[in-house]
Amino acid sequence: MDLDWTLLRAVLAVAETGSLSGAATELSLTQPTLGRQIKAAEQALGQPLFTRHARGLTPTPFCDSLLPAARRMRDAAQAVSVLAAGQSPDTSGRVRLTASVFVTSHVLPDILATIREDHPNIALDVVASDATENLLFHEADIALRMYRPTQLDMITKHLGDLSLGLYASERYIARHGLLRDMDDLHAHQMVGYDRSDLILRGMRAMGMEVTRDWFTVCTDDQVAYWKFVAAGCGIGIGQTVVAERTPGVRRILSDLTIPPLPVWLTAHPSLRHQPRVAAVWTALDQAISPLLS
Repeated sequence: MDLDWTLLRAVLAVAETGSLSGAATELSLTQPTLGRQIKAAEQALGQPLFTRHARGLTPTPFCDSLLPAARRMRDAAQAVSVLAAGQSPDTSGRVRLTASVFVTSHVLPDILATIREDHPNIALDVVASDATENLLFHEADIALRMYRPTQLDMITKHLGDLSLGLYASERYIARHGLLRDMDDLHAHQMVGYDRSDLILRGMRAMGMEVTRDWFTVCTDDQVAYWKFVAAGCGIGIGQTVVAERTPGVRRILSDLTIPPLPVWLTAHPSLRHQPRVAAVWTALDQAISPLLS
């Protein structure tokens, strides 16, 4: 028996989301259409695939036995999609780029505006996310990340390192004064992270035994973090390229060495040289590399 992939895809989406409405949203279908596909799949397979309960749908044991093979089929279909996209000679179309929320907000806007001016036939979909997008399955065409990608078989380029420094606003300095050395830092207010221990680990690596209680304002939102520093909530760590463009912010303890952030471009090998992806890759490289050390 040949089961249409469209029907199996519907079964997989319902099993993973737990409801017709969630699966319909994921597949960009109407709920009645998805319901008909599930019914058709059950008729083709000769038995029920889901049981209904108050909170949605639960796969039957028989349905559960089908899911591993269905996921392999989905992965294969996505891989074919990536390969097919890479063969297109057309320079027009859409390019999907992912970068961190902070870089998307503070670094990319001017760069993307220039790309649109230079390549008006290329539309840009930007995923502002600190999660790792899966380039293998075309969740993004290009990734701009502050760490070396770990996915296998990816094309990567190290653009350089993003320097970091310690910063305070003029408003904060006017109220609390300047620091003479690192020992003075204990007597000042510091903006820190909330659940992330990245700053704590970094400061301990520099010989400062501090705890979360030392931070007077905390957030894990990178955009909000920098706004708090710029507003005078306390001293904070900032990306030099962004801090230099932020009015009313001054670098302090400029001789302090903070390990920089590496900046990497990554793309799937079948897409890297597809004309529109290549154009955006080159534009990002040329615009970002001069900002780095």
